[in-house]
Amino acid sequence: MTIMHVEYQGKLRTRALHIDSGAQLLTDAPKDNNGEGQAFSPTDLLATSLASCMLTIMGIKARALDLDIAGTRCEVEKIMQPSPRKVVEIKVKVTWGGQALSAEQKAVLEQAALTCPVFLSLDPALKKTLSWE
Repeated sequence: MTIMHVEYQGKLRTRALHIDSGAQLLTDAPKDNNGEGQAFSPTDLLATSLASCMLTIMGIKARALDLDIAGTRCEVEKIMQPSPRKVVEIKVKVTWGGQALSAEQKAVLEQAALTCPVFLSLDPALKKTLSWE
């Protein structure tokens, strides 16, 4: 089942349409790869989807435990290799928000994050550096 359409717009940009919701997402090539950097690049989305997936799975687990983690956020950094051009590391720093959590509750949520589908789908050769604050 098709979930989205992606169309090349010219000038190294694409427009993705999420069919069910009608939401749109634009991409642009980064400045260091012939683009203007005016939107997320495809590799930015790769790194962003890891953080977003981790937060989503943590949110599911938090809801099941009747915990509030609203406001928890991630700072994401991607490290590129120049040749062949690819992402070699994604760094995700998670900063807790919401209610105060015990060390045990945080550990449960951190473990849940490691089960997110994006984390599990990424090649093991891609370094994933996670930190929790």
